[in-house]
Amino acid sequence: MEEAHALLARLERIEALDRANAPPELLLPELQALVHEAEAWARRERDPDAEAAAAACAAACDGALSNAIVAA
Repeated sequence: MEEAHALLARLERIEALDRANAPPELLLPELQALVHEAEAWARRERDPDAEAAAAACAAACDGALSNAIVAA
């Protein structure tokens, strides 16, 4: 249950940053942390579908971060 609260709190921070039109360099680290927390939770739960979804999100975040670095 604690993991769910942590994920929800991070989502709220991400939403607040998005509402404030925060630049990608502020949003992406929060998104990466969210994905890493979700990956850890999925592993603890031993849920293969959740693990696969979290891994796909991690790959997407890593790609977005690489693109942001190249664009900067």
